Amino acid sequence: MTSSARPAQERPLTVVIAADTYPPDVNGAAVFCFRLASALHDRGHRVHVIAARNEPGPDTVEERPEATVHRLESHRAFTHEYYRLVFPWHASRSIDRILAEVRPDVVHAQCHYMIGEAAINVADRRRIRTVSTNHFMPENLEPFLPFPQWFLNIVSKNSWRDMGRLMGKGAAVTTPTALAAAAMAEHAGLDRVLPISNGIDASAYELAPGEVVERAAHPTVLFVGRLAVEKHVDVLVRAVAHLARTRPDLDVHAEIVGDGEQRTALDAVIAEEGVADRVRRLGHVSDAELHTAYLRADVFCQPGTAELQSLVSLEAMSASTPVVLADALALPHLVDDGVNGWLFPPGDHVALAERIARVLDLPEAARAAMGEASHAKAVRHSQAKTVDLFERLYRGATPAEIRAAL
Repeated sequence: MTSSARPAQERPLTVVIAADTYPPDVNGAAVFCFRLASALHDRGHRVHVIAARNEPGPDTVEERPEATVHRLESHRAFTHEYYRLVFPWHASRSIDRILAEVRPDVVHAQCHYMIGEAAINVADRRRIRTVSTNHFMPENLEPFLPFPQWFLNIVSKNSWRDMGRLMGKGAAVTTPTALAAAAMAEHAGLDRVLPISNGIDASAYELAPGEVVERAAHPTVLFVGRLAVEKHVDVLVRAVAHLARTRPDLDVHAEIVGDGEQRTALDAVIAEEGVADRVRRLGHVSDAELHTAYLRADVFCQPGTAELQSLVSLEAMSASTPVVLADALALPHLVDDGVNGWLFPPGDHVALAERIARVLDLPEAARAAMGEASHAKAVRHSQAKTVDLFERLYRGATPAEIRAAL
């Protein structure tokens, strides 16, 4: 059967994903966009990604395995290590040209800033179906803006307002969790936001048949993510130091996977606390090394306070690892206290140390059961279901129809 003869629900689509961040950037939104593009490509759809260039230079087009990636001329944001700014007039002009050439069935905007804003406006003007996904709380910008708090409050309020104005133009708006959807209703006036998980392929982090992963010589707590202010990785370092003083019998160590603008400050905390022999900073690692790190860890910790879902927590849970997460934003949705791990008060390193000790003090069988409960919770966030839902939205399903399927 030729593609032109296929039923409408089987016809390959042309999808444009408009994102301010995309690999090689390392963050949750970039990972989501890459995985979505890859999954759509594997289903036979034509995928185009529009994102900022990662270095100076004019617009470029790159043919990648998962998509045709259109990189727009960008400029360094001096308050952020890798974030790039695309001037609005350039974004509008370039995206208008791209959409005219590509003629997509749908535009999926991943933000309401710069590229996302231009994509929504151009698609609206061209009467192209638009779906928007929000991965970001406007308050997350505050550490990178050198202004007093009263001015930051105004920026945040205006950003929420713009989110509602822009994303409200499209056919549907999504965000990874119900908690984030409630925040968007309260602050942006978007009261029909669909909570669609970012999705995860749990099998990528499970122990493969015949695979053997040796545990470390000492109990290990793992963190994975950007070394950014809102991740509060220093709280984990101080918790390890506290355990070294109060529970030397546990001999707790930590592994920190990832890199970012807080690396120097974090190294200073490690030195200050005297735990250089207990905390290993591994930087960026390969997918295979990350897989092993999850399986090798005894506990996974996410001390961040700005997580709309936390893909890395889901990845660790897929590896059947108990978790200790900050009781902030969407993280409580991933933890049943005492079942698959524990929550701790954000920023409280003593409480974090106590929760880690609770897990490590468990008999081996009880700790394994906690890991199995983590895995069972993670598999509910199936990537296949996530892509199914977005595919239905792309083909014209209404938010009410999608909500009934959640």
